[in-house]
Order: sequence, then C-alpha cells, then structure tokens
Amino acid sequence: MPAVTVENPLTLPRVVADADAVQRPVLAVTTAPSGFEGEGFPVRRAFAGINYKHLDPFIMMDQMGEVEYAAGEPKGTPWHPHRGFETVTYIIDGTFIHQDSNGGGGTITNGDTQWMTAGSGLLHIETPPESLVMSGGLFHGLQLWVNLPAKDKMKDPRYQDIRGGQVKLLTTGDGGALLRVIAGDFDGHEGPGITHTPITMIHASVRPGAEVTLPWREEYNGLAYVLAGRGTVGTDRRPVRTGQTAVFGAGSALTLRADESQDGHAPDLEVVLLGGKPLREPMAHYGPFVMNTRAELQQAFEDFQAGRLGTVPAVHGM
Repeated sequence: MPAVTVENPLTLPRVVADADAVQRPVLAVTTAPSGFEGEGFPVRRAFAGINYKHLDPFIMMDQMGEVEYAAGEPKGTPWHPHRGFETVTYIIDGTFIHQDSNGGGGTITNGDTQWMTAGSGLLHIETPPESLVMSGGLFHGLQLWVNLPAKDKMKDPRYQDIRGGQVKLLTTGDGGALLRVIAGDFDGHEGPGITHTPITMIHASVRPGAEVTLPWREEYNGLAYVLAGRGTVGTDRRPVRTGQTAVFGAGSALTLRADESQDGHAPDLEVVLLGGKPLREPMAHYGPFVMNTRAELQQAFEDFQAGRLGTVPAVHGM
C-alpha cells in the first residue's frame, strides 16, 4: 500500500487551507466491526454506528481485507441486483473482476477504481481472477455506496473504469502528505470520477509526524476513515487507528496528523477522506436497493423477481 505514488511529493501541486479557515470539530470516532461479505471475504463496516445525518449522501463503506490469501482461498460475490445508488470499488492491492448485466465491467487492480451507477437497476458480480484463486496473494480495497437523488434514481446505468494513473495527485504545503483525488472537486482540482451527487473522495498518505490541514467545502459533510496506521484528528488531536472513522462537524478546514511512530506494515497513516452535499431526502434502504419510499423498494423487488433488472450473461453458464 498504496499502489499509486510518487517519489517526491514536492513536485506536485500543493493544497493549503486559508489561515482564517474555520476548523471542523471532531464529533465522534467510531470503530468498524468486522464481518464477511459475498462468498466469505472479510470486511470492516466503516460506517456502523454513525447517524445517517452525518453520512448523507453516503450509505455504507466496507474495507475489504487487508488479507493475504492462500491458494484456493480468494472469494468474491455471486450475481446480485442493485438499484437507486452508485457503488465505488477502489482496489489498493490485488485484483478484482467486475461484470454487470448492462455490459459494463472489467478488471481493476493496484489503485484502479470501478464506479458503477446502478440507477434504474442491473445485476452485478465481483470475482477474483482465476490466477489469484490458484496462487493466492494479497487483497485489499474498499467499496463505497453513494446515494442518488430522487430525480436520478431511475437513470440508465453507467460504468466508469478509472485507472490508477488517472487520479489527481496533490500534496500539502510541506509535502508531508500525498493526496489522491479519486472523485469530485478539491480546492479547484478535479478527480476523474464523474458523480451525480456532489462529493469528494480522497486517499491520503500522511508521513509519520506530519500534520495536514486541508480546505473543505462548507456545504459538505466530512468523514475520515483510517485504512492503516495511527494518528490524530482535529485540533484537539483525538486518537484514531486502523478501522476507525472520524466524523467532523461544520467548518471550512479539517486537520489530521500521523503519529511519529508507525508500524513497519503501514509506514504512513493511510486515510480515506469523504465529503458530500447532503441530499436531505427520505431514504428507504433494504439489501441491494436504496430508494425514497417503501413502495419504491417493493417495486424494485418485484422488478428484480420479474427479470426487469437484467439477466445473467450466458458466458457464465446461465
């Protein structure tokens, strides 16, 4: 970790918060419980226990792995439906193959992102390649669910294949952090991911002992999830570690700091920073469907059962 990096961050554009920016307070720090998804791959539920008013427009996020598979162990998910939101799958280490009933899909690996707008609905599958199943190996990534506004929930599905080399690379004033902008606008710099719902998604690597104060859009919420390492968040230096999420309050800047000492496995503090403009719409969520009303949820189930969300391609033997 991480797959996309540079030897000298000081060659990159720098992002610095204004001196008069209002610091966002830390409202809470939560610890993600562990579980299993799909056919049995391990995940951490990053947003468990956080009030939805602090998450909106984000729905859930799973950290997949980090796990070193033995030969024969790598697992994925079976075919399953989605409607009403977007899935963002970011692979840091390892390889995943995606396919959907709308014709989208491909292989993502080592810093790539797959951005799938389910919209009106489709079927979807995620599997490790046969080579990884045979050999085993390291697998680590995350999947984020982003809600769609009511006006966009029934849009046609869309697939974005974002290669690791496409992310916008930035640094801080002293070069103490590498910032990978995956989606959205960040201080005038655009990430490659095209979003229906205004959001910013950044993977930050903060060097040991470095403190980072970043400008943050006031109309967005603010979340920081620790993929690896130890550090603090906020000006009052609330401790955070691997598998914890910091929820920020209102303001125009947020601060995080990496501890002076990190373990050898994760030499830097690795953090996913998320911000989005809250939709403030009713949400009805059950399983793979995220709608606005229970009636819309029921319709989604009926459409899935009737085959109106697509069919499994014949190449998979069905």
